[in-house]
Parts: sequence; C-alpha cells; structure tokens
Amino acid sequence: MTTEMRYVAAITQALRDSMQQDDAVIVMGEDVAHAGGSFKATRGLLDTFGAARVIDTPISESSITSAAVGAALTGLRPVVEIMFMDFITLSMDALVNQAAKARYMFGGQGSVPMVLRTPHGGGLNAGPQHSQCLEAWLAHVPGLKVVCPATPQDAYALLRAAIADPDPVVFVEHKALYAAKGPVDTAQTASLGRARIARPGTDVTLVSYGATVATCLDAAAALEDAGIQAEVLDLRSIQPWDKAAVLESVSRTHRAVIVHEAVQAFGVGAEIAATLAHEGFDELDAPIVRVAAPFMPAPFASSLEHGYEVTAQRVIDAVYTVVA
Repeated sequence: MTTEMRYVAAITQALRDSMQQDDAVIVMGEDVAHAGGSFKATRGLLDTFGAARVIDTPISESSITSAAVGAALTGLRPVVEIMFMDFITLSMDALVNQAAKARYMFGGQGSVPMVLRTPHGGGLNAGPQHSQCLEAWLAHVPGLKVVCPATPQDAYALLRAAIADPDPVVFVEHKALYAAKGPVDTAQTASLGRARIARPGTDVTLVSYGATVATCLDAAAALEDAGIQAEVLDLRSIQPWDKAAVLESVSRTHRAVIVHEAVQAFGVGAEIAATLAHEGFDELDAPIVRVAAPFMPAPFASSLEHGYEVTAQRVIDAVYTVVA
C-alpha cells in the first residue's frame, strides 16, 4: 500500500515497523523517548514500545555510541540518534575503532548490527557547528557503511535495510528534507549499495545523493528547455557506492557532473571522479566537473550561507562547461 508521507514520517514508520518485526531493535539517544527526538523522528515510539526499548540517554555521544556497540555485540540491534552530524566527532572512537573493526578483528565471529542516524546539511542558518556534511570522512573507514536517502521512499526502505544489516551503518538524513513529501510503499525493499536513476537522460550524467538530488532534478528540468537531456543518478548509498551504475550511465552520456553539499576537497565526488578517470576514461568526451561547497566552515548568516550552498544554477553552469 502506497501512502503520501513526509520524509521524517517515513523514518518514524521504518523504525516502528522494524521494532514490531524484531524485538531486538531498540532506539537510543538524547531526547528520543519523551521528546520524540530533536526533529521528532522517534515521536510516539515510547508509547508503543516502552522505556526498555526507547531509551533517553545522557548528553554524551561517546557514551551513547559505546553502549550501542556493546549492545549490538550481545545480540541487540540498536538504532542510535545523534542530534547533528557535527556531534558524530564525539562518537568516533566507538564507531571507528570498535564498531567498524569488530568483524575483522574477531575473524568474522562477531558483528555489530547497529545503525547510527544523524542529520547533516545547511540551509537552516544553523552555523558551522550544526551544518557539516562529514559523510566522506566516514566512508573512508573500512567496516562502516554509509547511506544517504533523497526521498521519503528511500528514507523508509533504506532504513529498514540498514537495521537488518549485520554490520554498522551510518544513516545520514538531511535536515532540509524532513518536511518533504512523497509516496511511500512500505512493501518496497531496497539494497545498500544500489543507485537509482532519478531522471533518465542522454547528454550528461549528474551524480548526486541526499538533498542535492532534488537540486539536480531542478537543474535537469531547466536544461531540458535548452535542449539538454541530463540524467540524474541518485547514489543512495555512499559506502558501498554503485560504481557500475555510474560507469554505465557515463558510457551512455559521455559527460559527468558530480554534485554534493559537502565541501569539494577530498569529498565523495573526488572518489567518483578518480574512478571515472581510471576506469571510464575512454567514454568521456569532456572533463569531469564537481559542484560542491567551498573549503570553509558553513556560514551562519543567511546571506553568506546562500553563497555557500549548492544551487541548481551552479549545476546548470557546470553542465554548460561540459556540453559546450
């Protein structure tokens, strides 16, 4: 059954359905129980599942994540909420040194089936300590999976897949997407590591994920008026990423523009561009172009943040450099 719902409601539904299906799934985090989470993604879960499975924690990201790692190693499936991705820096020892390495260090005899949910991104004048996009940092760590859904449907299906996964998954949500509406079919499944074509095209491939998928779709609609057919490829999963889908798309369009909100330097786009240059070079008819944030902290003032953000016009301008 398909229902129209907001992105944040799709996350809540995915948590609810996973908890009803598996008693091992628990939710942990600051204000996730009585307050329903900082963005209300866990609202109502306490009433349904009780305080033993929906747990308000102290204000200590390090302790929350460490407790989740231990719980996962003993057979539970914790879903941790970190209020802002910026605060994931306080979780890095448990996440990077413990969760990511447990399966390898124990010779496959132990796993950490946990999900760490966290919102990233700007656009809400939240300033440099509440707007960072750190997904490339996490994707660099062997043993971690990183997912970033762009639609309510994927927010639901990918979160269900992440919770069912036997290894640690960082589930990245964009704050500006929480209010976005779209159809959600709760019977539809998704696999981590599989991209989707959000819009077919023949002249250039726009590779993106998360909130900038909508930016690329807006750019593609404007480009169509100019006779340019842009294909928009939504990665959905950043680690593992669907290299085959990107290479296949570029083999048809012969041009690539990679778009993400995170800073350009050492970002996800750099890895994709390097792969295209190495494995898809013969298919390229123009240089690979990246559109991303400048190498600086996210500004607080709205006037400065607007100049910092990735816009459809910036994507359009980049496309003209490769199709000219």
